Amino acid sequence: MRIAVAGATGNIGALTVAALERGGHEVVRISRFLGVDLLTGEGLDDALTGVEAVVDATNSTSPDRAEAVAFFGTATANLLGAEQRAGVGHHVLLSIVGIDGVEGNAHYAGKREQERLVAAGPVPWTIVPATQFHDFAEMVAGWAEQDGVAPIAPLLVQPIAPADVATILAEVATGAPQGRHVDVAGPATQDLVDMARRTHQARGRAVTLVPTWSAVFGPAMAGNVLLPGADARLAPTTFEEWLAEQR
Repeated sequence: MRIAVAGATGNIGALTVAALERGGHEVVRISRFLGVDLLTGEGLDDALTGVEAVVDATNSTSPDRAEAVAFFGTATANLLGAEQRAGVGHHVLLSIVGIDGVEGNAHYAGKREQERLVAAGPVPWTIVPATQFHDFAEMVAGWAEQDGVAPIAPLLVQPIAPADVATILAEVATGAPQGRHVDVAGPATQDLVDMARRTHQARGRAVTLVPTWSAVFGPAMAGNVLLPGADARLAPTTFEEWLAEQR
């Protein structure tokens, strides 16, 4: 199959490209860095010529709610419009478990808008909600770290390996549209603070972690909010196995 990956130069996008190519598929990489701009639509029509399915693994890091919603909304609308013109038969969106139960998080607001557009759009679709990734704790701690001290929210998560996410996205893209896919997650729950501590240890870094709720990760995300549903598909790679590769 000829499959396009939006966000192809990002972490999950690059892994998805690799997974698809291992399966013998022809992959079209969509990225602003490669001359295809989802926000302006530049290069999209040419990129999608002959494409049968699209995997959207794009991301936004804006902490502003309006900016995040505008980014995901504009990029998704442009991508869906180009897919419709090209006759693409399957749009696969990577989303996040638990976003419907959380207000106040700009990124989650943007992802909800993205899901809304895909579900109401003209292209048959599959939305794949995934839990946070194994490297999430280190990333969150790094955002606010100063002088070796980092506040981090005491979240309960069931993290998944990025490579496992990519494998599932590649599998879904080569199949028929499913609508909303079951949640995908790693095999075990983890405490985000402990994950950050262990990741820093594996990398030989000394960081003092201070469990703290914030405007981005507030008490509304406590408890089971970010955990997958009972019917979730569990990927095989444990946090411990992923961590061993980081040492």
